[in-house]
Amino acid sequence: MTAKYLLLTFTMLSIGIVKAQNPIIKGQFTADPTARVFNGKMYLYPSHDIPAPADKPNLRKDWFCMADYHVFSSENLTNWTDHGVILTQEKVPWLNAEAYAMWAPDCAYKDGMYYFYYPAIVKPDSITKRFGMMVGVAVSDRPDGGFVPMTEPIKGIYGIDPCTLIDDDGQAYIYWSGRGMQGARLKPNMLQLDSEPVALGNFPDGMKEGPFVFKRNGKYYFTFPWVPKEGETENLSYAMGDSPLGPFEYKGLIMDQSPTKCWTNHHSIVEYKGEWYLFYHHNDYSPQFDKNRSVRIDKICFNEDGTIQKVTPTLRGVGITNATDEIQLDRYSELSKMGAAINYVDTTDYFAGWKTVLNARNAYVQYNDVDFGTTGLTSVSAQVLNGKGKLLVKVDDKIIARIAVKEAGLITAPVKDIPQGVHNLSVVSADKGKVEVDWIQFK
Repeated sequence: MTAKYLLLTFTMLSIGIVKAQNPIIKGQFTADPTARVFNGKMYLYPSHDIPAPADKPNLRKDWFCMADYHVFSSENLTNWTDHGVILTQEKVPWLNAEAYAMWAPDCAYKDGMYYFYYPAIVKPDSITKRFGMMVGVAVSDRPDGGFVPMTEPIKGIYGIDPCTLIDDDGQAYIYWSGRGMQGARLKPNMLQLDSEPVALGNFPDGMKEGPFVFKRNGKYYFTFPWVPKEGETENLSYAMGDSPLGPFEYKGLIMDQSPTKCWTNHHSIVEYKGEWYLFYHHNDYSPQFDKNRSVRIDKICFNEDGTIQKVTPTLRGVGITNATDEIQLDRYSELSKMGAAINYVDTTDYFAGWKTVLNARNAYVQYNDVDFGTTGLTSVSAQVLNGKGKLLVKVDDKIIARIAVKEAGLITAPVKDIPQGVHNLSVVSADKGKVEVDWIQFK
């Protein structure tokens, strides 16, 4: 993915559009993703990791640093619009703006209004009379902005990672982590607790946080990141129950611990257009520092008894890519075991993305679900970063183009006999030459 492709400025005054695989948001760090479907569209409410400002000596440079929230939306889970900043720590009167601790949020809709829930560290002299993390609310009449923060946090919630559930009867619940996992009913105004907090237990030992609760086929799913032992990283686990405040029975893992040792994994699980999706995060754009993370999506499936099938993380992610877009082969569906590799384009700027390296005869990369439309396509171009060799471009098992690579640059070749509709695309090395490809595109 070249820098040209990633030149996006995310500000309160502009709206950016990104075409995405995993990770789905480019040009900035995003973490702790809560996805919600509003008005037939998917909205994403993540936290926003940033490097600790150099002029803030009180901040740990090796820890999480978050000062604001963005909101993103998509109709196809491939093209994401950044609606800009919806809330900053300077706009909230009760929180400590020197802490940079606006952690994992959520958003809920009820009776024509949207309620954005977020944790933060309170001021030592605030109305709460205590120092620690509490949960605040900001309210808007639309899901993509205009949120006005309430002047005080929710009394009775001391912790982080708020999650909401609106049950079928309209009753709202809120969950959080702090002194264990807890939950409570919300009043109709969505701003106050309507019951004493309930301790939610019967989970395995170890650190747990980030609860996300959803309902499917009459069952309540209580899902959470979990570190089984000191020195390990978070997996994603779940329990099931018959009522929104439990009891819940532990069932197993949703996703294993990160193979690259990213310490955290925070998530949400949402149904959209008849499919279920797992939103989670990983440190793709920050391989040396796992406190700067990026949001991913993969499909999630259920067994007949309602239990969850374990999800294997992918780079391809979800959604259909148009053949006329820049197709990032490095977000592959399949890679040959020999002679193929994925490397960063620029190790001094990880946001520049990745490249595919083919360096052996018959080495290949496959990218599934490309929409060739009703064809009319006459050429394919490859953005080559380095190398010499010959590449075969295949749709399913059929060769539709041959690209001779003699030097770096944009190299174009004619195509023939491209089938209509959605198909799998692959690029295969036809000789022993080494070729580094950034992306390919049909015209």
